[in-house]
Amino acid sequence: MAEKKLLKRETYCGAVREEAAGRTVTVYGWVNNMRELGGLTFFDLRDREGLLQIVVNETFSSPEILKSIGKETVLAVSGLVVKRAKANSDLPSGRIELIASDIEILAASEVPPFIPENRANVSEELRFKHRYIDLRNLAMQQNFKLRSKVNLLSRNFLDKEGFLDIETPMLTNATPEGARDYLVPSRIYKGKMFALPQSPQQFKQLLMVAGFERYFQITRCFRDEDLRADRQPEFTQIDIEMSFAEPNELFAIVERLMREIFALRSRDVALPFRRLPYR
Repeated sequence: MAEKKLLKRETYCGAVREEAAGRTVTVYGWVNNMRELGGLTFFDLRDREGLLQIVVNETFSSPEILKSIGKETVLAVSGLVVKRAKANSDLPSGRIELIASDIEILAASEVPPFIPENRANVSEELRFKHRYIDLRNLAMQQNFKLRSKVNLLSRNFLDKEGFLDIETPMLTNATPEGARDYLVPSRIYKGKMFALPQSPQQFKQLLMVAGFERYFQITRCFRDEDLRADRQPEFTQIDIEMSFAEPNELFAIVERLMREIFALRSRDVALPFRRLPYR
């Protein structure tokens, strides 16, 4: 019985650069596209960081495996990184390619209902039905990576400002807010319902009375109302509460936080924000 290979990511496909030329590496990813040219087989392997061109030439010892590889097949590919004869300026990894010496199929794929990079030509209904394919699109993954960076930045920023990151309950009693509550039946208390929070309003006020003074939470909120352009039944908000402070102090903290967030996309935000007076 052959010994099972252990999976260990060394680098990402989209992160391989010229400095790796001459090294043997192993990459993992999804087959983005595949083509044959003059006895050579080329395919782009895709992971969350981008694409890497894989070349299968006449020295490859198991060419029969190529018959089992199609779009969206998940592979582990080992080989030598070499500089391309002609660089592809459209790819960050476009100056190098990987000459495959070993290919392992980790997960075979049937013909997908659509290709991630062509999702703009696909109906929204089909995209949502096969959401796992839709989320393989690099633009979608960039959105999630940006969101992750915003969350991390916000936590670090507010921590430096003396705020405590405190979780509050999700199953609670109904409270008067601006919309209807989502209700969850209780198994233990027959005939009783929990409500999902429209916001942590009561809990953060409790924390202020308890003396925590500065609280924040990146939290989910639930509101049972009709969809509109600026309304979702569930959404995430950065929730903040402070004690012993004037409004302008809170405004200044939020403005600095917004400036840091927009800087993630190289957007400069002038401070202070323009204030609209109430008349």
